[in-house]
Amino acid sequence: MDLILWRHAEAADPEPGQADMQRALTSKGQKQARRMAEWLTSQLPDSCKVLVSPAVRTLQTVEPLGRKFRVQPEIGPGADPHELLRVANWPNARDPVLIVGHQPTLGQVAALLLSGEPQYWEMKKACAWWFVQREPNDPASLYLKAAMAPDLIVK
Repeated sequence: MDLILWRHAEAADPEPGQADMQRALTSKGQKQARRMAEWLTSQLPDSCKVLVSPAVRTLQTVEPLGRKFRVQPEIGPGADPHELLRVANWPNARDPVLIVGHQPTLGQVAALLLSGEPQYWEMKKACAWWFVQREPNDPASLYLKAAMAPDLIVK
């Protein structure tokens, strides 16, 4: 199974009285989202399922990808890393799954997959980490296929 974790792009600080879920992308964040979407579009198979947190910043991050997606409240801010993997049907899904979510959960998922512990690993804004596990019942077949940042994408 392929699992791609994509952290939302740069978002504005909350306005006074504004809920965290309503924070929108900055102009820099919009550019980051477009660049990463271009790279993902060139890499993802058509069969990839896209699951997105309900936060405005994640919805705006996935928009330039131009694919159908499903909003999953279970992967919103503060989500449990084990719950995120359950929602993705890791490692049993037939098709690749792209998750657009938040820190610290995405870093915890990456750590859980690679080390067996949900540690606090940093994943920078707008970055994507691509994991592959060739055999669902063989954790030894897991590897990190790619770790991409928007500023590394050459136009």
